[in-house]
Amino acid sequence: MDDIEAFWERAQQHARLATVSSYMGESVLATLRPPAWAFGATPEQADELLALVLDGTKTATSSALWDYEAEGEDLPTPGTLGIVVDSAGTPRALVVTTDVRTAPFDEVDEEHAHAEGEGDRTLAHWRRVHEDFFTENASHDRGFARDMPVVLERFRVLHAEPA
Repeated sequence: MDDIEAFWERAQQHARLATVSSYMGESVLATLRPPAWAFGATPEQADELLALVLDGTKTATSSALWDYEAEGEDLPTPGTLGIVVDSAGTPRALVVTTDVRTAPFDEVDEEHAHAEGEGDRTLAHWRRVHEDFFTENASHDRGFARDMPVVLERFRVLHAEPA
């Protein structure tokens, strides 16, 4: 059994995802392992952002809608599960999406910037860092635009394990 599968089995039990009434049969949450992914675009970002998640500082994230479109990926929805891995690919947290909305980059608010937990947690810092990130790491060919649509996602940790 690989590390992610073993983590998923432990996380299901800890988060009580497999618990359903017997007349309903087996829960879909107990049968479908969620995708595993890391925050950011570099190993350093993956570990830094994961640390913020694990200490409870980071409860939100953002992505360019254009990247979802370019990659043919569905947007997250409330209830979406994800296994967050560190830079070595070791699973460290099971998270669930609690809220998703899309807003133009220049309309992202201070509350969301604070929930992302990065730097000094201000909107000015969020805009500076995310403009750079969205410019340097785009999987689409539209470039950066102040009014580009950004997917704003809130999440909570259901289960975490130490390194």
